[in-house]
Amino acid sequence: MTRPSGGPVLTVADLEVRRGGRLVIDRMSFTAQRGEVIAVLGPNGAGKSTLLETIGGVLPASAGTTRVEGRVATVLQTPGLASRSVRANVDLAQAWFGVPRGERRGRTEAALRGLRADHLAKRPAAALSGGERRRVHLARGVAVGADLLLLDEPFAGLDAETQRALVADTATTLREAAGAVIVVLHDRADAWALADRVLVVMEGRIVADDGPDALMQAPPSAEVARFLGYDGQVEHDGGLVLTRPAHVRLDPAGEIEGTVRRVVRLEDGARVEVATPRGTLFALHPSADLAEGATVRVALAGGARFPA
Repeated sequence: MTRPSGGPVLTVADLEVRRGGRLVIDRMSFTAQRGEVIAVLGPNGAGKSTLLETIGGVLPASAGTTRVEGRVATVLQTPGLASRSVRANVDLAQAWFGVPRGERRGRTEAALRGLRADHLAKRPAAALSGGERRRVHLARGVAVGADLLLLDEPFAGLDAETQRALVADTATTLREAAGAVIVVLHDRADAWALADRVLVVMEGRIVADDGPDALMQAPPSAEVARFLGYDGQVEHDGGLVLTRPAHVRLDPAGEIEGTVRRVVRLEDGARVEVATPRGTLFALHPSADLAEGATVRVALAGGARFPA
């Protein structure tokens, strides 16, 4: 199957989508380039799944356009496998997509191998665990070789260990799967593991669009910073500084004095909440030996600054 070459695979321009009369997608515009993996993050109800459904042709646009250069495949959250073998499930997805019969076996083997599910090829789908079913479900999407692959919460509902392993395998496989990939995610860590770009969506609008590292280092607004886990804030040098625990260091020579309000034990130390006259900060500490109510000093080693 020949894919179009050159230019963006997906162009979304001034897109608006209404559901039940309510504006869910509000003047969204972005492009996805061939070979690019884009993660879409946002709070519940932000419009992430509606965006995927509109791009995939399930929902009509109220205004604006979505243009795909080539064919689209969607991997839904629920892995509804047929009552056949794993290999037959992946072959069947390709038959539905129109992949020539002579290409299917090689694609099936490559997709299952990439997702470390090749040992399951002969197993009945009904005999798979939840994590195994999800691997096979993703392999079906990978195998069809779509120009644009849409993934809706592909890791939802898995236990932490299974999720980490699947994310790691998927990160490598997706870049060989399609011309471009749009994946809706709930977990920020998954987005950082998978994506070249991250779109943060709130109330139907794109409020941030950047590479994962650039976005984390310099969020464009306080709202986005808080969504990305900047949970501390302090008035400092005439502005408002939002911080993550990695930006705050307990230091006897630190310029800010505060009181330990809470100590939460972690696997590798503790998370310490420090109340100061100018705001509340959170820091990581090697041990949980700090007493609540103790006076400490902290130093800022980063953070995002915004007008007070």
